[in-house]
Amino acid sequence: MKLVALVGTNASYSYNRKLLWYMKKRFGQLAQIDVLEISDLPLFSEDTLDRPDSVLFLSNKIAEADGLIISTPEYDHSITAALKSVLEWLSWGDEHPLTKKPIMIVGASLGNMGTVFAQENLRQILNSPGIDAFVLPGNQFLLGRASQSFSERGDLTEEKTIHWLEHCFNNFVGFVKVINPAKEKQPQFIDDVSEQWWIEDASLGLPFEDDADTGSTEDLDDGTSLFA
Repeated sequence: MKLVALVGTNASYSYNRKLLWYMKKRFGQLAQIDVLEISDLPLFSEDTLDRPDSVLFLSNKIAEADGLIISTPEYDHSITAALKSVLEWLSWGDEHPLTKKPIMIVGASLGNMGTVFAQENLRQILNSPGIDAFVLPGNQFLLGRASQSFSERGDLTEEKTIHWLEHCFNNFVGFVKVINPAKEKQPQFIDDVSEQWWIEDASLGLPFEDDADTGSTEDLDDGTSLFA
């Protein structure tokens, strides 16, 4: 099984990075885990005509993987701005590598509650139109007091924490094995204009744009906004 693990911050030092490298080492016999960084990805902008090479590289790696692990810090009850920008890149354009991709969320923070708010925020984003990922339900791994949780070698030290991480990861492996074959058996629906009658009835006469490409339905063709 090939997995990609995404460090959800552009900070030079991160306990979330340490957590993913520990998982790579700990679960090496169950899966090949490729830890990837987001620090070299530019800020998302719809004005960009072509996706940068760094975005294309990440998109291709995720598309080729059986599943994705995201380790997120928590900044102001939310994910980092850098991670949000990456998710916007990955939900923009013709290729959507996160769609129907099995995803596991983990996180580490200095506080007692771990990254509980950031993880809920991330789940909400991954469930949005244009992403539509398959996120592992439950199995929340919330590593609090991260500065006290690792040895000098970068290993987790608390046995109960290790046991819970193993439990969550084993469930994710099973989740991936169920989800990926099931995707191939799903019926393909015809995307026909005649089948979109509900869009015309629900639009109240306002121009309709598909938010799957940009994550936004606010911009009109002339550059104005419905909500300016």
